[in-house]
Amino acid sequence: MIRAQILEFFVIFIMLCISIGLSFIISGASYTLGAKQPDSEKVSVYECGFDPFESSRIPFSVRFFLIGILFMIFDLEISFIFPWSVVFNQISLFGYWTMIIFLIILTLGLVYEWIKGGLEWE
Repeated sequence: MIRAQILEFFVIFIMLCISIGLSFIISGASYTLGAKQPDSEKVSVYECGFDPFESSRIPFSVRFFLIGILFMIFDLEISFIFPWSVVFNQISLFGYWTMIIFLIILTLGLVYEWIKGGLEWE
C-alpha cells in the first residue's frame, strides 16, 4: 500500500521535473535564438496603430492600488466563504464561530476604510 503511494508520488515528481526542465529549455532557446536589436518600433508604446498622444510614463494615483488591494482582500474572502458555505451543515460550532469572527474582522476593516475616506474617489 505504502509502496504504491510512493510510486504515484514518484510519477508526479518525474512529471514535475520534466515540465520544469522543458520550461528552462524553451526559455533558454528563446533567449539565445531571439533577436536582440531593439529599434524604435519595439520600444515605443502601441495605441491601436496611432502615434501616442502623450508619454506613457505618467504617474498613477495611489487610489488605483488601494482599490486593487481591497479587491484582492474581498476576493480572498469569497474563496474562504464558499467552501465554508458548502459544508455549513457538517461543521462544528467552532467552525461556525471561526468564520463569524473572520467576517467581523473583515467588516470592521471595511468600516474603518470607509470612515478614513479610502473608498471615496476625490
